[in-house]
Parts: sequence; structure tokens; C-alpha cells
Amino acid sequence: MELTKEKSRHHHGNLQAALVEAGISIIRADGLEALSLRKCAAMAGVSHAAPAHHFGNLDGLKQAIAQEAFARFTQFMRSHADAGDDTPRARLHGICLGYLAFARAEPALYAMIFCYTPNTPPADKGPNDIARDRTRGPAYQLLRETCAPFVPAGTDPVVIETQVWSLVHGFALLCQHGRLGPEPPSDETVLAMLDRIG
Repeated sequence: MELTKEKSRHHHGNLQAALVEAGISIIRADGLEALSLRKCAAMAGVSHAAPAHHFGNLDGLKQAIAQEAFARFTQFMRSHADAGDDTPRARLHGICLGYLAFARAEPALYAMIFCYTPNTPPADKGPNDIARDRTRGPAYQLLRETCAPFVPAGTDPVVIETQVWSLVHGFALLCQHGRLGPEPPSDETVLAMLDRIG
């Protein structure tokens, strides 16, 4: 009976999405450490068994949330890139501005996608495989495509990609942790530094 009620409230496969949204709300409010299957179920208004049914365990729920967070992160970068001129330099500026905007708008999700590693990775994958998977995902592919015009002949593209990523990621973290003072430099500072690349 309980399952029938859940199906009617979250029909057409919306229950899984509702649980992910509930998890995101918990992480935003109280951090990743506060997330639990039971809290997630309560926030979504379903039985405590529902998250385990969909995700297996807490790690499975975290992985689903991280996947959604990465999708939103990628969309932030793509939207900012698409909003500017369609030139290589403007698109590079755009993805970096989107990166910084996401870090400011979603600090908890930003921290999660870069710091969370599953305790129980799939049987065929170790921690190094998971790290490599992140560089194969849509967010990194967007970075790779946007950096491509700035890679000098004979240079490994990873060199330029890492320079850009390190610059914008480092700036975002320094701002988040208040290391640049109460009035940190504007995003234009990052763009000026980017213009020295390539």
C-alpha cells in the first residue's frame, strides 16, 4: 500500500529525481556529512526504504547526486559560453565565468563534485579509475574543446587544459575560503590571467 502511494505521488519515474533533489537540499543546508537515506526519504515524503530501493545504499545516492551536480555545473559553463561572442577567446572566458558562478551559487555541490569519492566504487573500478572518469565527463570535454584553439603545435593539450583548470579552480577555492580578503579581485582578474595563456 505504501509503495502504491509513493508511485502515485511520484509517478512516471519522478521518485528517483525527487530523492536526488531532496539530497541536494540536505547538502545545501547542512553539508554532505548530514546526508542519510532516512533524512532524504523524509524530505521527499516517502518511506525510508525508497532510497535504498533506487540507489542501493548511501554511496549510490551520493553518486546520483554528484552526477546531477556535474550536469548542472556543465550547464552553467555552457550557458555562460553561449551567452557571449562565438569566438575562441570569448568562449574560454565564458566557461571560466560559468565555473566561478557555479562555485558561488552552489558552494556545497561544488565542493561535493570535486571532493567526494565513493567508499564503494563499482567492482571493476578503483579510485584512480574514478578520477580518470571525471576527466572523460561532459564538463571536462567542454573544457577540452574550449581550450583546443589555444594549444600550440607540438604541445600536449593536457598542459593548456590543466593551466586553465588550475587557474579558475584555484581562484574559486581561494575566494570560497576567504583567502583573498573580504573584497577579492573580480572575475575580470581571472580573465586577464587567462589571456596570457595561448
